Amino acid sequence: MKDLRFVRMVALSIPYSGLYAIPKAEYMIAHKEKYSREQRFLHACRIMEFMRKTSRTTTKVYGLENLPKEGNYIMYPNHQGKYDALSIMPQLPAPCGVLWEEKKAGMIMASQVSRLVDAVPIDLTDMKAKALAISEVINQVKSGRNFLIFPEGGYADNKNTLQEFNAGCFSCSLRTKTAIVPVVLYDSYKAMNGNNLKPVTTQLHFLPAIYYEEYQGMNKKEIAQMVKQRIQAKLDEIEGKR
Repeated sequence: MKDLRFVRMVALSIPYSGLYAIPKAEYMIAHKEKYSREQRFLHACRIMEFMRKTSRTTTKVYGLENLPKEGNYIMYPNHQGKYDALSIMPQLPAPCGVLWEEKKAGMIMASQVSRLVDAVPIDLTDMKAKALAISEVINQVKSGRNFLIFPEGGYADNKNTLQEFNAGCFSCSLRTKTAIVPVVLYDSYKAMNGNNLKPVTTQLHFLPAIYYEEYQGMNKKEIAQMVKQRIQAKLDEIEGKR
């Protein structure tokens, strides 16, 4: 059976999700006037933390001090698997939006989490839909929201190997002049991908923020390459210490 870890996690989550987490999430989503964005984000994080524990995953977190204390920002992590957003969002000091692949955002649990955090869905197969989604993220970032964007778009069986970065998503930073926070995920694919049921440990690194003054004058491709290089350098450093 493919991705037995994920199947096991879903099966063990059924009592919690079916009896409590999903009904509460759906109620909060239907009655946003009763719940602040912070309250909805907190419930989403509780769901994600439950999924983490059920998947027998421990994540070591580094560099939280690198998140800007003033002004909002956009985080750009590498992408390895189903666990990636779940490992990042519960660590954040404030709510953030997510640019979420449309098909994955429609899955059970992911659907509730994505709507709790007011994620922006994106159809990666439709150029017009992609442009509209990017435009919506830009508007939300301009309004003061932090955002999480995976520049690789999706993931395959790439493990700790970087894929091509889509330069288009970096227009969200160019158009808003907000700080860029490169984020490094290491061994994240082990949490919910594959058939090994043993406990696993992943790493999450928030790298120093790149402020507008540093990338001013660069184009989208140059920014994408810069962020990719910094993420790759950290991955190489981690590999070198093993």
